[in-house]
Amino acid sequence: MSSHGIDLPAGRVHYREVGPADGRAVVLVHGFLVDSSLWGDVPDRLAEQGFRCLVPTWPLGAHATAMGADADLSPRGVARIVLTFLAALDLDDVVLVGSDTGGAVCQLLLDTDASRVGRLVLTDCDAFDTFPPFPFDLLFRLARHPRAARVALQSMRVGRLRTSRLGFGWLVRRRLTAAETLPWVTPYLSDAGVRRDVARFARGWSRDDLVAVAPSLAAFERPVLLVWARRDPFFKLALAERLAATFPDARLVVVDDALTFVSLDQPERLVAEIVGAAS
Repeated sequence: MSSHGIDLPAGRVHYREVGPADGRAVVLVHGFLVDSSLWGDVPDRLAEQGFRCLVPTWPLGAHATAMGADADLSPRGVARIVLTFLAALDLDDVVLVGSDTGGAVCQLLLDTDASRVGRLVLTDCDAFDTFPPFPFDLLFRLARHPRAARVALQSMRVGRLRTSRLGFGWLVRRRLTAAETLPWVTPYLSDAGVRRDVARFARGWSRDDLVAVAPSLAAFERPVLLVWARRDPFFKLALAERLAATFPDARLVVVDDALTFVSLDQPERLVAEIVGAAS
């Protein structure tokens, strides 16, 4: 897997790429306070199936390089950054895959310009008035105040807390390690520019952002795949069923033995479903 950086109008985005250059492009969109490692070995598995997989770390709190001082980092602004990434690399008929907050970004992207998206895949994520679910809405509100948020998140420097239910542990069924979660919090805790970016995201966020895009979802006629954990305590299965009913051409796959981060709990199943939907 090769690592790259690309300078977009909003700032520099780092991404990894794996797979044949002439393969169908799969672009992955992670969520809040995680980076591209959220996808685990999903990109490599997709590459083995002939896909060109692009795995950026988006400016959602775990990015290593702060964005430009004037960048629009509201949720819709981040969706536009994804669009400029697709345009800069001249990617069309993309398989766009979103998780958690990244799923919200994907929906906002469809509402802005869906022309480069050939397939949409969503794992457990925000939708409608669940943006985000409790208690993560409290975290979004806290993030509007960088100094207070930095103090509150200092405990995440401790690996056993970071991987417990006080941290990321309640989002994944398998056991997380301190090493794999450390990059998720280090940029925010150590870089004032990253904290500024996150504050701009949180201040630009409205709980109603996704309610307004529902008509665009209903107008998106290309295939949609929803791969959802049956027992996710935050993004309930009923939310996935409502999404599936909104898109004209959607299929819902329910996954056992997984929580919110399906890509870490069930990577083989997720890849198999993506391959089946995109081939």
